[in-house]
Amino acid sequence: MTTAPVTEAPRQEPTAVKKPGRDRYFDLLRALALFRVVLYHLTGWAWLPLVFPSMGVMFALAGNLMARSLKRPAVQVIRGRMRRLLPPLWLLGVVGVTAMVLQGWGPDEDGHPGWWLLHLAFWIVPLSDPPYAEGLPGVHGFIGENWAADLAGPLWYIRAYLWYVLLSPVLLKALRVLPALTIFMPVALAVAFEQGWITLPGERIPSALTDFSTFGACWILGMAHQEGILKRLPRYIVPSVAPVISLAGLWYALHHDFGTGNDLDSMPLAQALWSFGTVVLLLHLSPSWSEWPRRLRLLAGTITLLNSRAVTIYLWHNTCILIGATLWDRLWGFPVLEQNVPGLLESIWPVLVLAWILIGCCILAFGWAEDLAAKQRPRLWPTGEAPAKARGGRRRA
Repeated sequence: MTTAPVTEAPRQEPTAVKKPGRDRYFDLLRALALFRVVLYHLTGWAWLPLVFPSMGVMFALAGNLMARSLKRPAVQVIRGRMRRLLPPLWLLGVVGVTAMVLQGWGPDEDGHPGWWLLHLAFWIVPLSDPPYAEGLPGVHGFIGENWAADLAGPLWYIRAYLWYVLLSPVLLKALRVLPALTIFMPVALAVAFEQGWITLPGERIPSALTDFSTFGACWILGMAHQEGILKRLPRYIVPSVAPVISLAGLWYALHHDFGTGNDLDSMPLAQALWSFGTVVLLLHLSPSWSEWPRRLRLLAGTITLLNSRAVTIYLWHNTCILIGATLWDRLWGFPVLEQNVPGLLESIWPVLVLAWILIGCCILAFGWAEDLAAKQRPRLWPTGEAPAKARGGRRRA
């Protein structure tokens, strides 16, 4: 009796896991969004949110990542998202709240010591807006007055992000059962608020619901893209419908005195419509880049840095702008500059450069908190791929 020779199956070499091309495209969008946010908060140009609705884009990208992560147990994912979000906020709070207290802010500020202490808990878990001192004096020649308001300005985004994370398991289930209704629900809520059909007492709850009605559809669109729901639509639907929705938002804004001081940030419904239309178009494009396009290769390190330190940049950029503007204004004290180059002293562009230099200093000083939150080895200037985690080398979103 003869037996056939036993052949050994060919051994497969492990292949390196490549970063999906779609992630490179999303990294580019996030980097553009951060740059636009800094420029807008410096200039206040009303047309900038029309050119690129940064907040809608950032929420959509976060929603996409959240849906991808929810392949794991929801509690585990929420805990991981909160772990990566909160330490940079705590670091901002340690610096900011300490400085406010040193300038006289304390329990007797509003006559309710107990409430003051209770509200400080929002600096730990920002389910509502963390409190801050109003009207504080600045430091002459270094930072302008009422600096605490600028420091606390970006915190609404952290609060909204946290609520989206907590609601995501429910939103994802609803999206899979009733996709169209779930996607348009926040927009319908924005219409109801605008028409006065829904009114709520107080400030904290209405503020949170307004943020959800304004940008909730963008978060859900990101989840829908990850779930493949948008891809199941005929190719002509998104390019046909999205511009109509955006133009409806633009029409509403133009008929409500759109301009400097009254831009999309002051018009939740217009912002919701414009952001919805733009975001769904950007998600529809989603080119698959196996590697960075040639024109972007020189910027790859910068784009990686902006993405690796997105939370740090967003939290500190307002303060950096205020310090940069204050320092630049000191040059008016030199008569030779005031007499010969007043146009340069009035220009915003040197302040923008100075603000980004200060943001770079914040990345060096505080950015490590994002690495620790992600359970990675701290890096000062992360322009390359993040190192794998120690636990088996697996990286989790």
